Amino acid sequence: MKTGSKTLRLILGDQLHRRIATLSDLDPDIDIVLMVEVRAEATYVRHHKQKIAFLFAAMRHFARDLEAEGVSVDYVRLDDPANTGSFGGEVERAFERHKLERVVVTEPGEWRVWEMMQDWRESFPIEIREDNRFLCSRARFEAWAEGRKSLRMETFYRDMRKRTGLLMQGGEPEGGRWNFDAENRKALPKSLEPPERLAFPPDAITREVIELVEAEFGDHFGRLDGFSWPVTRKDALKVLAGFLKEGLPRFGDYQDAMRTDAPFLYHALISPMLNAGLLDAEEVCRAAERAYREGGVPLNCAEGFIRQILGWREYVRGLYWSRMPDYARSNALSATRDLPWFYWSGETEMACLKACIGQTRDHAYAHHIQRLMVLGNFALIAGIEPAQVEEWYLVVYADAYEWVELPNVHGMVLWADGGVMGSKPYAASGAYIDRMSDYCRGCAYDVKAKAGLTACPFNYLYWNFLIENAERLSGNPRLSMPYRTLERFGPKRRAEIAADAGRFLDSLAAN
Repeated sequence: MKTGSKTLRLILGDQLHRRIATLSDLDPDIDIVLMVEVRAEATYVRHHKQKIAFLFAAMRHFARDLEAEGVSVDYVRLDDPANTGSFGGEVERAFERHKLERVVVTEPGEWRVWEMMQDWRESFPIEIREDNRFLCSRARFEAWAEGRKSLRMETFYRDMRKRTGLLMQGGEPEGGRWNFDAENRKALPKSLEPPERLAFPPDAITREVIELVEAEFGDHFGRLDGFSWPVTRKDALKVLAGFLKEGLPRFGDYQDAMRTDAPFLYHALISPMLNAGLLDAEEVCRAAERAYREGGVPLNCAEGFIRQILGWREYVRGLYWSRMPDYARSNALSATRDLPWFYWSGETEMACLKACIGQTRDHAYAHHIQRLMVLGNFALIAGIEPAQVEEWYLVVYADAYEWVELPNVHGMVLWADGGVMGSKPYAASGAYIDRMSDYCRGCAYDVKAKAGLTACPFNYLYWNFLIENAERLSGNPRLSMPYRTLERFGPKRRAEIAADAGRFLDSLAAN
């Protein structure tokens, strides 16, 4: 149905989907699509250079595809001398430039942009539409959460399975179980070689963007050499198809595994495209389900992958919007230490952290276990201030937007929300990393040693974390086993732990 009024349709950089609500009733004869490369969005935190390049390149390709359809696109480049550097300034300029009657936009992914849009109402008529790329709307999540004492992802996930029918059979979960996570914790055998990442050499448009980003944001974190992200929907669909064939059949088994020389393993590598709109959550989940039903993918692999999208991704977005703007202000464990410099430099003798930070620098990517159980686990047990950790995660990953980053880091990684999201902190010693990776084999520290200068810092930091937070955590049923073990530690062992932890943490502060 046509609107009948000349409309400015604003497409944000993470809304690059042709069926986005903003464009649902587009009239190419009279409407204008506005897309803007906004300096403020690239610098409110100092985003990884590959993330900026990925989004600007994807935006330019999306605008080109719209123009090929006959759509009028007003595209404001970053280096346009008239660019005001802000969304509001560019919307106001375009509104006047084209003599328009109203603005239509889809709700943004971040609270700060949502608040910004509310202010625009004073300047021009604006319609903010529900984001139709998600399977659970903000209102639906609020309805699900209302009256619940706890908001556990597993409960939400089961509800979403029932609503969508994904991996359901006659009202019951496929295979008689909702969750096959217990089967998805295998270490990667030495003899197994994961598939190679599907890479896309930059075309002329992307090369131009890369040069722009290097010139304008050259001092940001990360590297641009080797940039090979897909920046069009066509290429994003190729990545999805390749994953379904080569990665998904073993994804479940090895989704928690880590290996120094294999940063991508069997992971899909679609989250940047999914979060930017080049792929759609439902089409991805349906494709994975279809691969299972056609016999090419084991159930534990399909279920584990679908849970990450239908469960975690939808859940963290709902939690974010239901708890903002106050959610980020909590600090349940009173963590106040500064983020160590090695999170930026990668200069550390801890092999696991060095590998994960180096990979993050080179690719703007690390998979969920690297983010949670290496990078996040260290920040948790070292008592790093939540706001500093959260900013780091938002800066360094190509798929990071506050709606997905904040709940995952604040709630799951750091337990800074006091248990709103997770029933216990994901703290672990070096034994977990040793079991799930090859990092410890080449490390300067000894993962088997419990104390002393050569002991793996994860070992004594883990016990020190439990000691320092005993008042808050010792009554947690899911931590009863480690606290029972801790009760058997005598004064000498406790003093040893405190001394090792204190020495190590002091050395971080000195660097």
